[in-house]
Amino acid sequence: MRLFLDECLSPTLAHRLSEDGEHYAVHAIHLGRLGEPDHVVLRKCIEGDLVVVTENARDFRALVAAKEIHPGLIILPNVGRERSYQLLLAVLAHISAHGDPQDVMVNQVAEVDKEGEVILYALPSS
Repeated sequence: MRLFLDECLSPTLAHRLSEDGEHYAVHAIHLGRLGEPDHVVLRKCIEGDLVVVTENARDFRALVAAKEIHPGLIILPNVGRERSYQLLLAVLAHISAHGDPQDVMVNQVAEVDKEGEVILYALPSS
């Protein structure tokens, strides 16, 4: 899966996800994109076919809801680095259970709570 980790998350998460070769994960800092407005982040992720991973639920939900098509959004709760990694792995496993993850995530939001409960829903809704 192709992932862009927002600057609110640790860059270490991108490294750990990329290590096994199963995912392509980059962090804003790796691309020199710290401080970019959220709408610019989303536009560049759409152009690069990257699923946005963030803790910034409210802003990114509104942004993807306004797009006709987007590569997907994963929303994590605000927890520590290790728990974020565990929850992100749980989300990725949940998505993979539904088919090819990159295809499954088109116009979808995967949201996980602190306990690891994942919900997957369409935005914009059809």
